[in-house]
Amino acid sequence: MRVAAVDCGTNSIRLLVADANPATGELIELDRRMTIVRLGQGVDRTGRLAPEALERTFAACREYAEVIRELKAERTRFVATSASRDAENRDDFVRGVVEILGVEPEVISGDQEAEFSFTGATRELAGRADLERPFLVVDIGGGSTEFVVGEEHVRAARSVDVGCVRMTERHLVHQGTVTDPPAPDQIAAIRADVQAALDLAEASVPLREARTLVGLAGSVTTVAAIALELPEYDSAAIHHARIPLAKVREVTERLLTATHEQRAAIPVLHPGRVDVIGAGALVLQCVMERTGAREVVVSEHDILDGIAWSIA
Repeated sequence: MRVAAVDCGTNSIRLLVADANPATGELIELDRRMTIVRLGQGVDRTGRLAPEALERTFAACREYAEVIRELKAERTRFVATSASRDAENRDDFVRGVVEILGVEPEVISGDQEAEFSFTGATRELAGRADLERPFLVVDIGGGSTEFVVGEEHVRAARSVDVGCVRMTERHLVHQGTVTDPPAPDQIAAIRADVQAALDLAEASVPLREARTLVGLAGSVTTVAAIALELPEYDSAAIHHARIPLAKVREVTERLLTATHEQRAAIPVLHPGRVDVIGAGALVLQCVMERTGAREVVVSEHDILDGIAWSIA
């Protein structure tokens, strides 16, 4: 079955068109793309989706609709996450997506988000003899972070409201401008929020029982790309790379002490992540320190792949 999966998060919207064969467990990727739209711009402060954020998102949806038509996907599923869960005017968002793509976005719960992320990330890791179980899958998004522990199936999951955009807007923005580089007290405030969120997650998910940490989404893959010193973003080199905690600390320190211009000059860093990557890297570092993970296994397969499998 040819399927199209759309994941609309707080910072980015992504599309995967693939041929899925449930009998063989094979997912053949035909098109995978990502657009930074910052749908969650200001949501933490105002509780509403900004008109300009909605228009950026709808522009990406129009592009994706054309790709889906050209590749003749049989079924499409559109999943919306943190920002659209939180917004008072999410009906405007739903209406716009239906008009453009012909499918209604499913504003899923954090627990559903976690299930999709786990399936997408671990389906191809299940046969690896060099990776101990259980897995802890950590999906660091723009508005929230999902924690899922399981072996072949999910044992426990929890979503908490810390993500790279939310932490940046809450702690690193002063009078509408991102502080560059952030002050020590701002970094400490992010750490405090992340530690509180980890306490919440740990109340229902046995984070420290996991033997392999699998990291997903743009903050993690970008940290990996910087750690690997890639001259340009290379999904194949990043997928299943194993990045030690010491290297994550080094990259986080570099990002949190850099100016906007210095971060923008990093060749693997998407322009839409320049202002939020420092907070995202710090979330990853805090997770690794709390769980005792010596390394993170980075996956380019995530919630999108899980959504695709759910259709098939």
